[in-house]
Amino acid sequence: MTEQTPDQSTPIRSLTTEAMEAARAAGRTAFIGYLPAGFPTLEDSIEAAVALGNNGADVIEIGIPYSDPVMDGPVIQAATSQVLADGFRIDGVFEIIRAVTQRTDAAVVVMTYWNIVDRMGVETFARRLAEAGGAGIVTPDLVPEEAGEWFEASDRYGLDRIFLTAPSSTDERVKLITESSRGFVYGVSVMGVTGARSAVSTAAEQVVARAHAAGAPRVAVGLGISRPEHIREIGAYADGAIVGTALVAALRDGGPAAVGQLAAELATGAVR
Repeated sequence: MTEQTPDQSTPIRSLTTEAMEAARAAGRTAFIGYLPAGFPTLEDSIEAAVALGNNGADVIEIGIPYSDPVMDGPVIQAATSQVLADGFRIDGVFEIIRAVTQRTDAAVVVMTYWNIVDRMGVETFARRLAEAGGAGIVTPDLVPEEAGEWFEASDRYGLDRIFLTAPSSTDERVKLITESSRGFVYGVSVMGVTGARSAVSTAAEQVVARAHAAGAPRVAVGLGISRPEHIREIGAYADGAIVGTALVAALRDGGPAAVGQLAAELATGAVR
């Protein structure tokens, strides 16, 4: 499936769009799972992501460890701190993506703070991500007004750009984020850091509705989703549900096999 570039001239294939629309056609809410790159080891992170993709995840987010995360809760912070302490290198991200895309049908995106991309060079990062089979980047701390170089590189290499909208976003910002994103809009359902919660924020439905009203064809909700019933609830109004902390905790406690087991359980909630 293709989406248009900002000038509406050249269609670009969007792997994330294809994955989410395939889920929609099958009567499912798209299940998006997050795992940190290199945790607990490079090999285990590959096996965990493969298990995730082969047990129901339509899209896989691979998070790049970062020393000063502003969005990550304690479980993910502890995991990424371990990875950094063990000497993880950015090259490992592309190795993981290449391995996972070869062994699953899931679209694989990177979740990263922008400084990491900027430090490598936007052009270089985009090229290497595309060569590895990656679908795009989720950028929690990049705003569209400062993303000109990324717009150009993502169009050049056919990558999705996934921006975040929150309960506090103004109508003008929601529209800008919607127009700037390709693949899906990431709807933040709570103000604060990530983490599994017993209930989904009541703000989630409003966040999704506002993005849809602004023209977003696909909106996925993240932060606080940890159970099949959460995905089922979100599927009543959103196009995708993003699970992170619960999967990372499963990997920490039970290894890649536990990730596959939890993914299969979560996927049952995606059926509409």
